[in-house]
Amino acid sequence: MTISVLLADDQHLVRAGFRSLLRRGKDITVVGEASTGDEAVRTARALRPDVILMDIRMPGMDGITATREILAAQETRVIILTTFETDEYVFSALAAGASGFLTKEIDPDGLRTAVRVVAAGDALLSPGVTRRVVGQFASRPVPAAAVPGRNRLAVLTEREREVVQLVATGLSNDEIARRLVISPLTAKTHVTRAISKLGVRDRVQLVILAYEDGLVGN
Repeated sequence: MTISVLLADDQHLVRAGFRSLLRRGKDITVVGEASTGDEAVRTARALRPDVILMDIRMPGMDGITATREILAAQETRVIILTTFETDEYVFSALAAGASGFLTKEIDPDGLRTAVRVVAAGDALLSPGVTRRVVGQFASRPVPAAAVPGRNRLAVLTEREREVVQLVATGLSNDEIARRLVISPLTAKTHVTRAISKLGVRDRVQLVILAYEDGLVGN
């Protein structure tokens, strides 16, 4: 099945470069482009792409605001693609519902792989970002308002809670499998079930919930 992609970036050359790189993937088709956040919102609603590559800094509405508006109205996946790998943007992007956060230094194969991974319903962050996000959450006190929400974790089995806790420390499925002496497929199944039971969008949102609800201490 072909993955439809919308490119949202204010620089024409950047969009042209991404289009050229993605075109090399036979299962990926760029269906539209946008040069502003407002245009990205309108185009996304008209074309309903599977994945949107969204720049953060654009004229008028920024990419994070555009992401928030798009995801509030339709089912799609957004990868934030920027030159600014800073905590401020990472947290803003994740809070807006983005499924991925990559810097523009990513190599061509990595970009195509990211599109495929996110289109399949998983989430990803560029190397080094995940553990920094985890570390930032770990250093924050759990908000008092979040404490009552800890009951959300009661729907998980003991093993699922254990797996979610390891996800929240930044471990991959393979690393979790080695830690718990189970197969990677079993680890992935536990993660998938936890995501479904907790009603979160993806793995990134699972990490956020784990910290907000106190499953992982600071």
